[in-house]
Amino acid sequence: MDANLSEVKLVLLDLDGTIYLGDELIEGALDFLNRCDQRGIRRYFLSNNSSKSVDQYISKLNGMGISADANDVLLSTHDLLSWLTKEGIEKTYLVGTEGMRSMLENVGIGTRSSQPQYVVLGYDTEISYDKLKTASIHLHNGVPLVASHPDIVCPSPDGGLPDVGAYLSLFEATCGVKPTHICGKPNAGMILHKIEELGLMPGECAMIGDRTYTDLEMAERAGVVGVLVLSGEATMDDVKMGPQNPDVIVESVDDLLRGLA
Repeated sequence: MDANLSEVKLVLLDLDGTIYLGDELIEGALDFLNRCDQRGIRRYFLSNNSSKSVDQYISKLNGMGISADANDVLLSTHDLLSWLTKEGIEKTYLVGTEGMRSMLENVGIGTRSSQPQYVVLGYDTEISYDKLKTASIHLHNGVPLVASHPDIVCPSPDGGLPDVGAYLSLFEATCGVKPTHICGKPNAGMILHKIEELGLMPGECAMIGDRTYTDLEMAERAGVVGVLVLSGEATMDDVKMGPQNPDVIVESVDDLLRGLA
């Protein structure tokens, strides 16, 4: 497989570090998305970043000139909601943003319980010491922990910012607790249900992202083509250290789909 992705019918696109960095589009991202449309390649946007709701993501993408609606976005929060529902969880204490809170509460999961069944940890860009304190007390009292995703840093134009993985280290150091479950990438189920829904084979799909330990590991688990872009977190040193082996490595999405009419 090369950067032309000639056999691919569906691309699953990471956002942070792949389509944009912070509030700035990756150079050539719009042209790449246009090439997808011209070749009839379906595209979905994936993010482990649980700090925003679907509506917030759609607003951001549309504001950048990218056509997308709610059906085009798959978040780690969706995977989390599915897991909480299967576990029968209705009462939680959330360390997360108001956008994430709205997604949980919209499906009937409480997020401010004084007797939670789980502490739920998301990428909280509105973090406060009171949230950390309350969550720590619950964890000390034996309430289990579930996290929306494992990302250690969130890429930005100014460098990596503390993400869920960093918060997990904080809770482990404070409470001696590790999460019962971590949702989102690299869990293969986050994309396989969409691939099956569309009647495609994994080999006809490509996961394009900037992290080896989430995007590329999920690609390997799901059996899809793994495309690593070097426009976000990962470097060639990360590739050399392994263990993930991308099928394609490019500087950015601008290098993809250029060789076919």
